Amino acid sequence: MKYGYARVSTATQNLKSQMEALRASGCDAIRSEHFTGTNTDRPKFKKLLSELKEGDTLVVTKLDRFARSAGSAIDTIKMLFDKGVKVHVLNIGLIENTASGRLIFNIMSSFAEFERDMIVERTQEGKAIAKQRDDFREGRPNKYSKKQIEHALELLESNSYKQVESMIGISKSTLIRAKKAKEADRAKK
Repeated sequence: MKYGYARVSTATQNLKSQMEALRASGCDAIRSEHFTGTNTDRPKFKKLLSELKEGDTLVVTKLDRFARSAGSAIDTIKMLFDKGVKVHVLNIGLIENTASGRLIFNIMSSFAEFERDMIVERTQEGKAIAKQRDDFREGRPNKYSKKQIEHALELLESNSYKQVESMIGISKSTLIRAKKAKEADRAKK
């Protein structure tokens, strides 16, 4: 049997392209999950690994969907080869249980780990540079401007949270936080 495995790192990422590629490759069953690759506790992947038996094929779209560290990838591929399971990485090809197949896989796993490490390093460097700016603010930008929040708080004086939320679309929780922040600012003065 041919099993596909698709994974994305966050709930906001989309599995669609991986699922389409796995279906196109002829997978009989596909397992998917939203788990960061750095997390080794991926329940659906572990379950799939335990279900695979001799003669089956595990298909993934890219090596980084399979494992993020070279050590983890090598251990997993060795376990699969010992069970008689074939591994097909769509952007590399069928990984064969031969000396050259294992060599290529080990090299590609090392490159995948290197690529991930470089992304982390560049992100940290960029963040360090950004932190030097006076206007640096950690986290994502505010969805609403200060003026929009002030207007919503004015409306809140004569309307309920639900009414203000339906009028301008700012959630109750955002309004509560803004109101508390405004009261805290007043208390400081």
